[in-house]
Amino acid sequence: MSSTEDIWHEYHERLAAFVGSRIERDAVEDLLQDIFTKIHKRLNTLKDDSKLESWVYQIARNSIIDHYRTRRPTESLPDWVEGPERSNDDEVRKEFASCLEPIIQRLPEKYREAIQLSEIDRRSQQEVADQIGISLSGAKSRVQRGRVLLKGLLQECCDIEFNRHNQLISYENKDGTCADC
Repeated sequence: MSSTEDIWHEYHERLAAFVGSRIERDAVEDLLQDIFTKIHKRLNTLKDDSKLESWVYQIARNSIIDHYRTRRPTESLPDWVEGPERSNDDEVRKEFASCLEPIIQRLPEKYREAIQLSEIDRRSQQEVADQIGISLSGAKSRVQRGRVLLKGLLQECCDIEFNRHNQLISYENKDGTCADC
């Protein structure tokens, strides 16, 4: 097994060139010190000496990635990007829920019942299966198909916008012809 000093002598110049081609010059020596510190701390985890070079370069690549991650600038978002306040989102959801019921009523009976129980009454799919009198896999299938049908009906009449957490943030009747929204 090589010592950290042997590794330093063998790889220092090559690693300096490798790192120097990927980051700004004034940070190369600091990053090399970090790399060799990691090598020293983890040298006992190297099982096969024949893989030393690839192991050293993997540590160097990961250190370069870490270097760029820690240097990301952090700035606050402009006001126009931050989005509406939470209370407005809640109002939109309540308003949308009121037009959801009539659209659910347009679903075929077996899907309407499954959606009503699982999505509105917040029952588990096992409870849906028990109440309807079908198997668990049958209940799961009905709920999934019901969701697909409901989504299609909603998309016919409304433009719906979700945030990155898949929460409703706005909706608008497409052409004013939907009596439910």
